[in-house]
Amino acid sequence: MAPPRINIEAEGERLSKVMADRGLASRREADEWIEMGWVRVDGKLAVLGQRVAPEVQIEIDPAAHKQQAQRVTILLHKPIGLVSGQPEDGYEPAVSLIRPDTRWAEDPTQGHIHFNPAQLRGLAPAGRLDIDSTGLLVFTQDGRVAKALIGDDSEVEKEYLVRVALADALEAEAAPMHSFPESQLALLNHGLELDGVQLRPAKVSWANEDQLRFVLREGRKRQIRRMCELVGLKVLGLKRVRMGRIPLSALPMGQWRYLAPWEKF
Repeated sequence: MAPPRINIEAEGERLSKVMADRGLASRREADEWIEMGWVRVDGKLAVLGQRVAPEVQIEIDPAAHKQQAQRVTILLHKPIGLVSGQPEDGYEPAVSLIRPDTRWAEDPTQGHIHFNPAQLRGLAPAGRLDIDSTGLLVFTQDGRVAKALIGDDSEVEKEYLVRVALADALEAEAAPMHSFPESQLALLNHGLELDGVQLRPAKVSWANEDQLRFVLREGRKRQIRRMCELVGLKVLGLKRVRMGRIPLSALPMGQWRYLAPWEKF
């Protein structure tokens, strides 16, 4: 029987937060496991809302790890025109592309992981791409993956190729960008703020004569487009090509594959 849902007023941090901080599970997973009776604290069955000291011993039932191992992470090459999250303004969500017929034929997990519609339940984007952007979009059922990619303390790099032009230039005059000052490029690397908040240092350099390479460790709404606006650039195209150690590589646009068990962000 699942433990009762009670509110415990005590010193310390919530058990689910401690479990997340230790990398045992996401907070949502931790609460699910506690409800299922799969968590013990110092030998005693845990309850929802429990607060604990930092040094407590936490034991997890093997059934929880088995459930966690069955959760999938999916890599999608998102095209323009699809939204990352919930449907809006008549636009389809990118998750609608995750079907058996759009799975990449060269998925390295072919023969190891088989598609099941149940894998779509609880599948959420871990980081977004706006409707006008393309590239690598990650969906996951695993709270640990989501925390690693988009948690407040995430250190995972996200790499983008961004085709730009001077904001006041005609389309035909967009390239090359010989007149863009080095001082403005330096600002893109560090020194800008959005919504009154200083941005974390980035790595921004020229990939070619009209395309910038951005490497970020944060993901504010339309961050790259807004950064470019602040230094007099307009974005003509934006593509995410890497998240952590996982590149977009040869994954075709509109197709998807599973994150393999041996791959880590």
